[in-house]
Amino acid sequence: MELLTFILAAYGLTQILVFSEHPVLKKLRPAKDSLRGYGKLFNCPMCMGFHVGWFLMLLSPYTELFNFDVSVANFFILGWLSSGTSYVLNMVFGDTGIQHSPKMEISNEQHMD
Repeated sequence: MELLTFILAAYGLTQILVFSEHPVLKKLRPAKDSLRGYGKLFNCPMCMGFHVGWFLMLLSPYTELFNFDVSVANFFILGWLSSGTSYVLNMVFGDTGIQHSPKMEISNEQHMD
């Protein structure tokens, strides 16, 4: 249950940081083309999800929702977990509900022999 709570907290915080229209967050979030291209990190759910994961790991000793040891291994594992799940959940759920698109057909010209 702790892992599910962590995943949902990471997804929620990632969504807020990347997509929020709040004036304070919009002012703090750099444009995609700023910081020599590193501004993309603040506009990408997968990238921001990684940083949210290790940030939540650092907060875990101060909350009863989830409890993870603060270690280098957990830094990466929880960052990767948060990154992957934030990206997948972002691709599945959108502003209008569950995202659905028809399958793309691959023509014979695209196959490599």
